[in-house]
Parts: sequence; C-alpha cells; structure tokens
Amino acid sequence: MLPVPLKRIAKCKGNHLQPSSLLKPSLSSPSEDHSLAQLSQLLKLHLKPTFSPKDLLSFLKKKLYHHPTLNCFDLHVFHWASGHEWFTHDHSTYEWTVKNLARTDRFMEIPQILDCMLAHPCPCSQGIFSCPHVETIFTFAINTFCKLHRLDEAMVLFSNMRKAIDGRPSVVVYNMLLSCMAKCRRHESAIEFYASMLRDKVKPDIFTFNILVSSYCRNSQFDSAIKLFKEMRTKGCVPNVVTFNTLIQGLFRDRKMKEGIGIAYEMVELGCGFTVVSLEILLGGLCREGMVMDACEILHEFSSKKGVLPQGYDCLCIVNALCLQKNVEKGMAIVGDLWSKGHAPSAVVCITLLEELRKLGKLDVACTLMERMFNEGILPDIITFNCLLQCLCDVGRASNANRLKILGSRKGMKVDASTLHILVRGFSHEGRGREGLLVLDEMLDKGFISDLAVYNRLQDGINKFFPCREQEGKFKRPLVEASSNI
Repeated sequence: MLPVPLKRIAKCKGNHLQPSSLLKPSLSSPSEDHSLAQLSQLLKLHLKPTFSPKDLLSFLKKKLYHHPTLNCFDLHVFHWASGHEWFTHDHSTYEWTVKNLARTDRFMEIPQILDCMLAHPCPCSQGIFSCPHVETIFTFAINTFCKLHRLDEAMVLFSNMRKAIDGRPSVVVYNMLLSCMAKCRRHESAIEFYASMLRDKVKPDIFTFNILVSSYCRNSQFDSAIKLFKEMRTKGCVPNVVTFNTLIQGLFRDRKMKEGIGIAYEMVELGCGFTVVSLEILLGGLCREGMVMDACEILHEFSSKKGVLPQGYDCLCIVNALCLQKNVEKGMAIVGDLWSKGHAPSAVVCITLLEELRKLGKLDVACTLMERMFNEGILPDIITFNCLLQCLCDVGRASNANRLKILGSRKGMKVDASTLHILVRGFSHEGRGREGLLVLDEMLDKGFISDLAVYNRLQDGINKFFPCREQEGKFKRPLVEASSNI
C-alpha cells in the first residue's frame, strides 16, 4: 500500500493547488520540502506549458507511478494540473486516477475525483450528452466499494451515476449492488432494489435471478425462491446450473430433501448438465442426512443415462458413508460399476476402500483392487501400501506382498525402507531365508541400510526363524562382504 499524500489538496476546481505552491510549500517538514522540490523539478522536466491530458496521463503512468518516493503524490499532481486555466481533465485521467486510488487502497479519495468529474465534464461530452466513459468509471468505483461491502457508499455513487449518464444503467451495475446487498444480509433492500430495477425497465439476466434465489434461500424463503425460479422462464431467462445448485443446497439446508431431489430431476429433464459440484451438493447432502441408499440409487440412475454423470466425479461422499456403515461391498460395487463405464475413481476413493477392506480382513479383495489400481495408473500413498503389505505378512502371505511390491515398482510406485523391512520380517517369520536375503540385498542396493549393525541385525532375524548351516554359506553373506557394499 502506498502512503497517503503528505498534504491534503482542495477537492474541486477553483481552490486547487497553484503551480507555484509546489515550489513553496507552507508549514511542511524538511522532508516534505525536499519531496515537493523534487516533484516540482520532475514536473518542469516532463510537463511543458500547455501540456495535454494525454501528456499528463503519460507522466502519471510512466514517470510518477514507478518513482520510489514520489509515487504518493499522484493526487497532488492531478489537482495541480487542474489549477491551470487552460487545462481540463478528460476521461482517461479521471479513469486512471480512480483506478490507481483503488489499487493503492485510498478509497476515501475516490468520491472526490468522481465529484470533480461531474462538476467538470470530460471535453468529449457533446452538448447535453455525457461522455460515454462516465458509466465505465462509475461502474469500476461501485464495484470497488461493493467488494469492500461498503454498500451505502456504493449506493451514493450509483445515484450520482444515474444523474450523470444518458439512459438507464447497465444490468451489470444492478447485479453488483444486488450481490452486495445479499452478502451484507440486507435481503429486504435487495428485493426493493430489484423492484426499482424493473420499474426502470432494466431487463434482469441470469445473474440477477441467481443472486435473488440465493438470497431467498439464505433467508429460508423457499416458496419465494421457487416462485422466482418459475418466473425466470416467463421473462425469457433459462435457469443454469448455478440456479439449480443454489436451490438444491438451500432446500437441503432446510432439510427439505424430497423437494431438493425433485429439483435435481427437473434439472435433468431440462437438459441442464450436472457438474461435479452439483452431484457433491445432491449426493453429499443425502449422505449427511443418513440417506445413503437413496444417494446410491440416484447415482446408479444418473450413471445409466448417457451424458448425465460428469467426468471427474468419483463418489467419495458415498464411499465414505458406506464405509462408515461397514458396507464396503456396496462401495466396491458402485466404484466397479462407474469404473466399467469410464468413470475411474480417484486415488482417495480407492485408498478409502483399501483401508476398510484391510480393517475387515478382506485381503484378497484388497489385493485385487490394488492390482487394478496399478494397472490403471492409480498409485496409492506409501502408508496405505505398506499397511496392506504388513497385513499380508502378518497372515503368512509374504509372497503376495512381494508380488504387489514388484508390480507397484514396475508401475512407478516408490517403495521406501519400511516396505522392504516389512518384507524381510515377513519372509523371516515364514522361514523363507532365501527370499528374505534377496530383499535384504535390495535394501543394500537402494541405500536403505545405514550401517553394518543394522544389516547384521536383519540377517540375524532371518537366521533366527530359519536356522542354517553357516559352513554351507547358503543364506548368510560374510560380514566383510556386506561391509564393503555399504
């Protein structure tokens, strides 16, 4: 944020800072004196007598704006230029000044510039007609105050703009103010403003209706929201996905589940395509209310209709809800059905299913799912992967665990030291020293063994469960050899 000007300047022409006063500032500190002296020199160098608005704009944009210490004097220069009898600002200097004030968070100064613009119109104004750029400048200023939720100031600017421009304001400006009213929880004001918009014969668009529908839903006035929803089509405005999403979300928030589902089916009938957000609102809302099977039925129905189910939807909310109910079989069936129709699940969905299968001891199903994930290019996180391998080793299935490790490595899975530790211990407990030593060698090759003591401890673990004759040298590598490889 740029610092505010050091000295306040008069607001309107007739009491401007005179050109000579920049050279002789009164009642200012030495640092201010120095800055203003610098500014005066800069003005003399770059703005010759009888400079034009184009020259001033070039100076403000290319010289002053990038100056490290004098950039805060832009408003001084604006008013200084106004002090010349032969100079008149045009829409370009007004617009740049307003935007720069907004960019540097000097919002209180913006109405002053707009007042000056109204008092001293742009030279391109012709007779009784205003400059066509006035509405654009006011629209920017109104939008700035709306974003700050300073509704009262935005309304004052809107009132001034209506008096200044030719014709009616654009629907865009009305939408800005309606949205600000809705966000500020001033619902009644929004309804009154919409009525005044209709009286002004400004045709509402889809954004207008979406703002009002959302405001009605926030205030639990669902009958009015539905009425407005039906009114849209009579005014030649087709509801879009945002309209439907807003209605469904509002109805679900008020626990009107049946009505929300009805809106969703109407959405399909009208050919308004579902988005991922739409399904998250619909199916996620049903799951949160414990209507998981209803959500499953709707998902199946939508997936059976071509073009209804959007790409990228992965049914995570339904899978989570089913896993919480310990109904992992239904979750697997839903994911399998979607997968067969080209809707591949995300890694998060697969991991959720793997965790539940592992907890329930359904290791065969978990291995099948993991293999399919690898073949489809879906990689689990290393923790989930290692947990499944540990469960397999715990029940004496180290070979299955090792097969998954090999498949995963081929498909891009980055195994870590824990993965190989699990396999070494698994083979050791099963008395399969040869396989255990092969994995131990892999640990050495990958640099996962930090010192000789760790290596010996793992090797002793293998021999503990598979006692071998050291003189045959089948399963125990010499320590000297191991040391040379570390």
